[in-house]
Amino acid sequence: MDIFAKKMRLRLWIILLCCPLCCMAQTERRDSIRARVHRRMEWLNNLLIEKKKLVNYDTAYIQRPKQNLTLKLRTNVSGAAVHVNSDTEELKGKTNLSTDHKATISVGANYLGITAGIALNPAALSGKNNDYELNLNAYGNRFGFDVVYQSSQTLSGDILFNGKQFFLGKGVMNMRTLNINGYYALSGSRFSYPAAFTQSYIQRRSAGSWLLGFSFLGGSFKTTDQKTEDMPTYRIYLGHFGIGGGYGYNLVLKHGWLIHVSALPTLLIANNNNVKSNGVRRDMKTKFPEVILAERAAVVHNFGEKYFFGATLVMNNSILDNADMDIRHRKWRTRIFFGYRL
Repeated sequence: MDIFAKKMRLRLWIILLCCPLCCMAQTERRDSIRARVHRRMEWLNNLLIEKKKLVNYDTAYIQRPKQNLTLKLRTNVSGAAVHVNSDTEELKGKTNLSTDHKATISVGANYLGITAGIALNPAALSGKNNDYELNLNAYGNRFGFDVVYQSSQTLSGDILFNGKQFFLGKGVMNMRTLNINGYYALSGSRFSYPAAFTQSYIQRRSAGSWLLGFSFLGGSFKTTDQKTEDMPTYRIYLGHFGIGGGYGYNLVLKHGWLIHVSALPTLLIANNNNVKSNGVRRDMKTKFPEVILAERAAVVHNFGEKYFFGATLVMNNSILDNADMDIRHRKWRTRIFFGYRL
């Protein structure tokens, strides 16, 4: 027992001696990590400040806000609709469906071009709407893009099938789509998309620009297990890409008002569209011209140097005309915002 007690006392002494050393090592490690993080954050901050100082635009038309940090409160409302007019042997009829409107409230911060935010969907929290939507937006004076992914089970509307009309309830159709469209502004030194959509620039004088761009729409619309027995099982798959050009204009009015409108139609140059009805698949050959139209509009009011509010609208319309099937798909998002620069 004496030998065992001596061993235990020796181990306790070793632990007591080593614990302070371990604590000191962990403290030094944490301090070292904090120092590295601080140095990297300082380097990034200096890099962003130097980037802001670069002037590659006409300052008579565009200027950057004096403040580096912008805070925003936003309300977003979005939705989608699909219209199908089919004269095929497997499926003859008309379909007019739309999703529930999705509303979110978000708070965001932008520091020298880096944005972070959080969004809240009251309908999803209450269990009334399980639709999911992801929006990624990047607007520059020269380049920019919108990426929208939507998964919806709330499609509903009227269907005319083989001479019989009925109402399609929620849950019968499942929709998953991906919309991508990008632009290049030829007069980006005078015409600013960010002034209208992110407020990271301020448009001082009216200006317009010709636009080059591309659009992509991919996704599917298909029936689920909740469909009725007299309704056919079918799936529409869309996958097409287009390029084109358009025009945008920023109108600057008195007292800090800005009105933006732009349209960018793209002609389809590639597609993999097909329809499967009751197990029979058929490819959809497109006819020229078929287009995806990206439309944007905004109203912004800057008052003082720090405050602003406004509203924006982004809409994508896909128009497909086949020999015996026409498909129209519309995706839209509107946003109301209030911001403060400091």
